[in-house]
Amino acid sequence: MKWSWKIIRVAGIDVYIHATFFILIAWIGLSFWIVGGNLAAVFTGVSFILALFTCVVLHELGHALTARRYGIRTRNIILLPIGGVAAMERMPDDPKQEIAVALAGPAVNLAIALVLWFWLSLSNSLQAELLDLTGASFLQKLMVVNVILAVFNLLPAFPMDGGRVLRAALSMTMSHNRATQVAARVGQGLALWLGLIGLLYNPFLIFIALFVWIGAAAEAGTEQIKSSLHDVAVGRAMLTDFQVLSPDDTLSDAIELTLAGSQKEFPVLVDKVMVGVLTQDDLLKGLQAQGEQYHVGAWMQKEIQSADINEPLEKVLERLQASHCPLISVTENNQLVGIINLDNILELIKIQTAIHDQDRQTKFEA
Repeated sequence: MKWSWKIIRVAGIDVYIHATFFILIAWIGLSFWIVGGNLAAVFTGVSFILALFTCVVLHELGHALTARRYGIRTRNIILLPIGGVAAMERMPDDPKQEIAVALAGPAVNLAIALVLWFWLSLSNSLQAELLDLTGASFLQKLMVVNVILAVFNLLPAFPMDGGRVLRAALSMTMSHNRATQVAARVGQGLALWLGLIGLLYNPFLIFIALFVWIGAAAEAGTEQIKSSLHDVAVGRAMLTDFQVLSPDDTLSDAIELTLAGSQKEFPVLVDKVMVGVLTQDDLLKGLQAQGEQYHVGAWMQKEIQSADINEPLEKVLERLQASHCPLISVTENNQLVGIINLDNILELIKIQTAIHDQDRQTKFEA
């Protein structure tokens, strides 16, 4: 979310625009100025891009509102030069629900295109050659681009919606992890094909191919991590040797603990009950604003989460990724027994991966 600004809130979901989006606007404006040579041409080009990205927001809202039906929250939507991203807490575990969420976005684009087609037909302004956009009206161009967006997003490759549909369909007959790996390989195969076509005809396709390849690899890696955490409880990864603070401690106390060890986030306790978390960012902000003699309680984060020691680690990872607080307290019988953060989980993943690789090597040698 760095270098992003909130522009609107729709259906309870904040929509942000990234700073790099303005580079796209400037490039479009300059391109139309070079071709048209006047401000009217620039206005037309920029207006079309803004209208197009309004459709992108509606596309992402299609995903988000469908996911909400299944109890999945969307933290925000962010607009980038390459499109939009709906930051959902997770995808549905049920393959049928995942298909519904994935298809909702392209369905919105097709619905927009259908509405525009009806309007253009009723107003007798529909150009006969739909794909020939030379001289076509603003609305007809928008209609065709929405169809292209829908078709492109249905390609069976991550991170497009078609890749998620393929993964969900495959997971009906195999494990979710296996389905993800197969769908990722299909996506990377498609990326190689797009790259080859790009080398021969259109260099822009090389950029798309790179985008698809990276997206497929990222999805496969993420699923591999989730798979390595399957059936692992929080207690396996929690940190039990840690320092704590109280709200009445000063920031200088936090400095001493920080310099004495490697801990960066400190639970803040009152009578053995966690009431907050002091992060490194909070500490630095407090030092800059009020100095090291100010109290921890004024700068700690008070929105905290806890997890039972037997809770699945995979679920806790999702909560950490969705939360602004980088630390979760771990309890057993309502007593604090440990803390966990992303670093702990990543360390466990490295260990699990090393063990898995060694087992695989042993079996291969046998």
